[in-house]
Amino acid sequence: MKDAVFHLKCTRKNLSSIYKCFLPSSPFKLKSIHTNSINIGKPLQFSIHKDDALAPQIVSILRTCADPCSLSQGRQVHAQMVVSGIGYNGNLGTKLLGMYILCGGFLDAKNMFYQLQLWCPEPWNWMIRGFTMMGQFDFALLLYFKMLGCGTLPDKYTFPYVIKACGGLNSVALGRVVHDKIQAMGFELDVFVGSSLIKLYSENGCIRDARYLFDRMPRKDGVLWNVMLNGYVKNGDRGNAIGVFIEMRKTETYPNSVTFACVLSACASEMLINFGSQLHGLVICCGLEMHSPVANTLLAMYAKCGHLFDARKLFDMMPKTDLVTWNGMISGYVQNGFMDEASCLFHEMISAGMKPDSVTFSSFLPLLSEGATLRQGKEIHCYIIRNGVDVEMACKIFNERTPVDVVVCTAMISGYVLNGMNNNALEIFRWLVQERMRPNSVTLASVLPACAGLATLKLGKELHGHILKIGHGGSCFVGSAIMDMYAKCGRLDLAHQTFMGISNRDAISWNSMITSCTQNGKPEEAIDLFHQMGREGTKYDSVSISAALSACANLPALLYGKEIHAFMMRGAFRSDLFAESALIDMYSKCGNLELARHVFDMMEEKNEVSWNSIIAAYGNHGRLKDSLNMFHEMLEDGIQPDHVTFLAIISACGHAGKVDEGLHFFHYMTEELGIMARMEHYACMVDLFGRAGRLNEAFGMINSMPFSPDAGVWGTLLGACRLHGNVELAEVASKNLFELDPQNSGYYVLLSNVHANAGQWESVHKIRSLMKERGVQKVPGYSWIDVNNTTHVFVAAERSHPQSSQIYLLLKNLLLEMKKEGYVPQLYLQMHPQTIGLQQPEKGRSLLSMLAANERAMSYSV
Repeated sequence: MKDAVFHLKCTRKNLSSIYKCFLPSSPFKLKSIHTNSINIGKPLQFSIHKDDALAPQIVSILRTCADPCSLSQGRQVHAQMVVSGIGYNGNLGTKLLGMYILCGGFLDAKNMFYQLQLWCPEPWNWMIRGFTMMGQFDFALLLYFKMLGCGTLPDKYTFPYVIKACGGLNSVALGRVVHDKIQAMGFELDVFVGSSLIKLYSENGCIRDARYLFDRMPRKDGVLWNVMLNGYVKNGDRGNAIGVFIEMRKTETYPNSVTFACVLSACASEMLINFGSQLHGLVICCGLEMHSPVANTLLAMYAKCGHLFDARKLFDMMPKTDLVTWNGMISGYVQNGFMDEASCLFHEMISAGMKPDSVTFSSFLPLLSEGATLRQGKEIHCYIIRNGVDVEMACKIFNERTPVDVVVCTAMISGYVLNGMNNNALEIFRWLVQERMRPNSVTLASVLPACAGLATLKLGKELHGHILKIGHGGSCFVGSAIMDMYAKCGRLDLAHQTFMGISNRDAISWNSMITSCTQNGKPEEAIDLFHQMGREGTKYDSVSISAALSACANLPALLYGKEIHAFMMRGAFRSDLFAESALIDMYSKCGNLELARHVFDMMEEKNEVSWNSIIAAYGNHGRLKDSLNMFHEMLEDGIQPDHVTFLAIISACGHAGKVDEGLHFFHYMTEELGIMARMEHYACMVDLFGRAGRLNEAFGMINSMPFSPDAGVWGTLLGACRLHGNVELAEVASKNLFELDPQNSGYYVLLSNVHANAGQWESVHKIRSLMKERGVQKVPGYSWIDVNNTTHVFVAAERSHPQSSQIYLLLKNLLLEMKKEGYVPQLYLQMHPQTIGLQQPEKGRSLLSMLAANERAMSYSV
């Protein structure tokens, strides 16, 4: 008991540090909980006589809102209650709170919580449940202790989630403290509370405590028996597990699918085939033989016990097989030495559209160590690498294989590159060369993206020279990889030079060059190459069309985009999912949202790319409501959102200024769906906070990143600091930027402007001098506009346009009119004696000559 008290003191000490997370600066924006700030007394009096009449209808509607897709509907109900003057008395407020918790609206739940009467346990129970659902077990326990501190007594519905939180923290000692409270309140023998305690003890190695409590329970339902049975199985005590099952059969409680799955797994481990066969008969009597968990466990039992005929017979009889079924059968074949049958079944699995996982391939480890099965081993190994299933497993196989040839090395290189492990890919390539193995064209094409991923131009050039030396330079396959490497290293000129050196260019090489031009800010060249590709007789494919449409979107060039659309309608691309998705993106970026929606509505089939395109289209146009509506339609259509979906939604929230909504979707993506946030998601979140002026939270988001932020993330923070005048954070961001991208003039100018706006002229002078020392040249801004099917480009401070005089005359008249309305022109950088030498306009240059390129482009369109 002393140990438990000591642990509780330590835990409370730790929880006191967590308590700070309830302050507004935390991601959940929870207020610190103090007794004097909580409504323990009377509830808020909003109610009127119609409450009693409408309450059952409202409760009925709220019951249907139990998942994130229903959050919008639940909010509408809440808003209607507020508008109608309906109060939170009775159980309406608690039902609303429960709805927000189940729908994932934790910020709404927090706001609702503080408006309720907290002398009853229900609101506390929902909040504890919410934190437990999110995996924030420490917050759940902190709220439980605060509940006790406020004098609110828990009920039997409080403890299951409190105990689950203890289990989530693997804290048996804290669980015992909660157990003491349960005993004091007389809830120990409640079937739900008791089941939670037994599960906590059994899953943390305290099986005797679990059994002691189990034996004391006056009423045992099926859940309680299953918890005890599963506890023995997890603790490796199969004998007692079977004993509990036999004891259960003597009662009136009927076993269910969970019961049979547990006891059959015990039979498989102990090779109790006779008892397992008897259980199979009982399963059939209960009508559960085709229930997936039971059937899979039966199959695994027969396979592990060497009864492969029975296992295969059961496998063939199953009306629906899942990944567990296939894995169990393949593992059975391998473990019993039937390597050819395992390999054939693996191919059947692929043909059936079932994607293998790491469990599948771990079953093949014995097969891959057999010298007589080299061909099968290579096939399986290459599939593991190419599909990025488990890199660690691939490395283990690679290290154990003898001999290793160029095929396996190429698979390893490709797998490393696909998983972003470019240094490892280069190490394998160096080892291959040292072992005097001759790399083939596939090997070379696989290792070049590693150079591109690391932006190592020097190494890429060396590899290019080696390729020319061994005679692979003219290959389209290798040439396309070289072009892509140069383009991603910022040398589009060398990429184009390589492209021109390929004698027989195929669609892949054309596509690579068009895509490279588009991604490197040369959309005009990309469109010219697209037309040239057609003139030379190379057939377009969906990649060509998508790359060209992307170039049109970047210009924007609506006319060319419409021409490509017409070409698609005449040919085989009218129903191509990826080309049509690119078409949606093109129309959206060219400002024609109606045509983008028309293309989407006319699509015969839609995948996640199509939905992502239309969601992003509405978001980029500031129409957050339409964007979210499309997101909910996507879910209703059965399409699972991916990382691109949430990037579009968070970006849309940023454009609309909805910070809390963006934060909600970020947590929903990472915590509810388990989608790992990427660099672009964090950059988007920094932009979301930055636009709203919440720079400390933006900086906190950067510090919470599980990997090092890139220049895009720091640049976003610096831009926000420029907007809101935060000099301190601007210095932090720029320090990192000058290390990551020291030749980017934009970062120097942004920091200089931050200091100028703060009146720190000495710092401005230092930054401008630093630019000169490092040889950083400010790239002039330019804009373009499409007028009468002709693209007009305008560069800052130049007069090369043939109608330049008319443009400046119009701008002069516009400036005069603006000054009459009170407009005061602001120079790019405020003038100060220390910066006059750096910023002094040349003699004869007027304010008009320094206007931004986009202003002159807009004037020309007028």
